[in-house]
Amino acid sequence: MQPTEGYTDKLKQFITIVIPILITQLGLYAMNFFDVAMSGRAGAAQLAGVAIGSSLWVPIFTGLNGILMALTPIVSQLTGAGRKKDVPFAVMQALYLSVLIVVLIITAGSFALDPVLNAMNLDGPVQEVARGYLIALSIGIFPLFLYGAARSYMDALGQTRVTMFITLIALPINAFLNYLFIFGKWGFPELGGIGAGVATAMTYYIICGLSLYFIYKLEPFRSYKIFSHFPRPSFAAWKSQLKIGIPIGFSIFFEVSIFAAVTLLMSRFDTATIAAHQAALNFASFLYMLPLSVSFALTIAIGFEVGAKRYSHAVQYSFIGIFIAIVFAVFLSCVLLLFDDQVAMIYSSEENVVQLTKSFLVYALFFQLADAFGAPIQGALRGYKDVNVTFVLSFISYWVLGLPVGYYLANFTQMGAFGYWIGLISGLAAGAIILFMRLRYIQTHQFSSAS
Repeated sequence: MQPTEGYTDKLKQFITIVIPILITQLGLYAMNFFDVAMSGRAGAAQLAGVAIGSSLWVPIFTGLNGILMALTPIVSQLTGAGRKKDVPFAVMQALYLSVLIVVLIITAGSFALDPVLNAMNLDGPVQEVARGYLIALSIGIFPLFLYGAARSYMDALGQTRVTMFITLIALPINAFLNYLFIFGKWGFPELGGIGAGVATAMTYYIICGLSLYFIYKLEPFRSYKIFSHFPRPSFAAWKSQLKIGIPIGFSIFFEVSIFAAVTLLMSRFDTATIAAHQAALNFASFLYMLPLSVSFALTIAIGFEVGAKRYSHAVQYSFIGIFIAIVFAVFLSCVLLLFDDQVAMIYSSEENVVQLTKSFLVYALFFQLADAFGAPIQGALRGYKDVNVTFVLSFISYWVLGLPVGYYLANFTQMGAFGYWIGLISGLAAGAIILFMRLRYIQTHQFSSAS
């Protein structure tokens, strides 16, 4: 990050930050995309099982990884304030914290996995695939969370092209390993959807190893000498990071977990409906990577400007990010309307699943537009380290408004499964509006002094 003057220079710098983040996010989500889509080619039960497993894992991962995302505004503000010497300690404490998070996940998962799956009343084959997929995926949790901390550090310095490079290396490897383990090619066992979990776990080790190697060898990371000293774990430092990270994690969890909750509630529908719902949701989540990338870039840019006490410049970045996200969301919505048939056929060749998926995709357009407005605002607020109010507002929007509306429409009207999607749209739209009001309040009341 470098100080800039005016919207034009900011737009150029913002684009150089956000494009690599977008490619990285698309690549990371493509791993999940390949898991679901390639499993679908092995049968509807494999698709439904992997989709169920993924819908349970993603909110847990994104929520807990949100704790590590606190490192981004911490490092951004330290570098903006010229406190380079304090960065290594913050990074090492985040790496230690990631190990603790992994231990907690493994412990909790060993007790909760079977009861949760049993409560869903899934078809036997679907439950078997979901369980096997999650167990296989757990093999790669340790390197995945180490990578989360490492990536937050690298991105905070504005070096988003490095994480992009790592992802571009890992993505074809993941697809190739999926091919081997899902379909049993070249003498490997044919594991179906469970093989997707094995392949993805192996890929997590690759991206973690590459990220740690680049931090040790490449500039500007090398100049910070992150691994030259291993300080003791500091509960004070953890507390400081958790103070920011827990609200971030909860905010993300409330948004993402509502989709898992809908999946649980939809378990009463037939396998074709579950598969189509998850296929449409998987693709819509793929499109969500654009506003999510803008959100990450805004955290970096605004954190840097706030650290340097250039508050009016931080405001300019917030408007740039929101504008970019909305423009591209409109464009992608038009593309999806034109190619909905082709998108649906990516996931399944079964006609009833394809037609149901196309119907769900229509609803996906609307909450994509809501996300394009809301996600950048969340990233901007993280740049200001304003996180506590955000997670409370997220809970109200998604769980107090969105889920009850969806449940009512799905169970007490003729809308059926589509009612849940209207509930999701309601929650996302309400959350975006409320968060924008909070952002403007922060900018005008707490960070309004002239730079």
